[in-house]
Amino acid sequence: MAKYTRFTSLAMAGVMLALTGCAASSQAADEDQSARLALGTKATYAAPAEDVEYSKAPDEFEPVLIEHVARHGSRLLSSKKYDDLITQLWEMAKKENALTETGERLGPVVAQITAVHEKVGYGMLSTLGEHEHQKMAERAYDRMEDLFEDAEDEDKKINIVTSGVDRAVDSAQNFVQGLVDEDKDLKSLISKPRTDKDVLYFHDTDQAYNDFIDNDPVLAETLEKVEEDPQIVEASKHVLSRLFTEEFINKLDSGAIDLVDRGKGEKHLESVVDAAMYLYELYVIAPGMGEDYQVDFSEFVTADDALVLSRVSEAEDFYEKGPSIAGNDVTYKMADVLLADMLDAVAGVREGKTEQAADFRFAHAEEIIPLAALLKLPGSETAQPADTLFSYDNNAWRGAEVAPMGANIQWDVFANDDQDVIVRMLYNEKETAFGFDCKPIEEGSFFYADTELERCLGDLTK
Repeated sequence: MAKYTRFTSLAMAGVMLALTGCAASSQAADEDQSARLALGTKATYAAPAEDVEYSKAPDEFEPVLIEHVARHGSRLLSSKKYDDLITQLWEMAKKENALTETGERLGPVVAQITAVHEKVGYGMLSTLGEHEHQKMAERAYDRMEDLFEDAEDEDKKINIVTSGVDRAVDSAQNFVQGLVDEDKDLKSLISKPRTDKDVLYFHDTDQAYNDFIDNDPVLAETLEKVEEDPQIVEASKHVLSRLFTEEFINKLDSGAIDLVDRGKGEKHLESVVDAAMYLYELYVIAPGMGEDYQVDFSEFVTADDALVLSRVSEAEDFYEKGPSIAGNDVTYKMADVLLADMLDAVAGVREGKTEQAADFRFAHAEEIIPLAALLKLPGSETAQPADTLFSYDNNAWRGAEVAPMGANIQWDVFANDDQDVIVRMLYNEKETAFGFDCKPIEEGSFFYADTELERCLGDLTK
């Protein structure tokens, strides 16, 4: 029979303490992950660790090209609507003496958020958003330094292409600044930013897609079911109960209030769910403006409520931009023009037609999410059956992982003296395998022959 000595007891206590610490650390990590997921596609960019290491290209292969497309960096609210509608609701409640103690503090905070927007500009990058792309460029330079040095020696151009929208143009400028900060001699090689809406704003002009968004009855019914989820309604009432009196909430719930934003005049606030969702929109935009105005909006919207409310925006992004409804590829097939642009540049390396060192493109979630779905990148592999609502329980798609602010897809291209060409993909700066039946140059490798990518991905562009 084992004897338990004092030393045994101390050892066991140490083990228990370590296990407790591990459990606490794991719980904290889970809470951080849940908090990030609650932000959906408004999550700020999660840069890789400083000590990240990438696979080394096989001997004799040298970097020759970067094909890159990124969403703009963290931004402010796209227009004056959510902040204005909450301000109107708050002012009405204050006049009616219908604010709680917490609710009293809401008005000044929203006023400050509005002030920042009026100073910086609605829809513009926040200070954090400016830094996200600048730092991303610095990491691209460090990762492919030989490419940029060769570009200087051979006078190869670095192409900058944007959607033409201000926040994408500004992201491009910040990215360029990051490159020049690393090596000022690159400045003469960097092209003047060019606008290409066909490739980087395709969602706006694709007729089939816009018809689907505006007129598809299955889509409309599906999103309506999401908003009618009893848990959404319950969370909405819980959010408002922290801010307003029960009598005021009942008034809103009865349909007696109908507010219209004083920006474009297109958004209404006329229900409990409307009010909670607009508060949620302020909650998710707050982290991205942290360098302009620090606010802990969790005083007004708890993390648990935010995670529930995020189901609405997550479902909208999934169904309107991502894998969507099984059997219907209209939400992402349109990204074929962007994929073709990248594949053509890679093919041009072997053919001697690609003369540039890099193509850096700057676009939007409406382009990144469809491209991720078209390529079936991690989390974007599975469409949802029409008879089953999308949820975290039945689908791996997560907006904060698929397309946070600054989300990017980069192809690092290498070649040898025999003009063999290989490609490595980074998705949000993480080495990522190509899907479908694409076969790497060897098992477990992240490098793929250009001819293999043309074989396994080429049909996606037809």
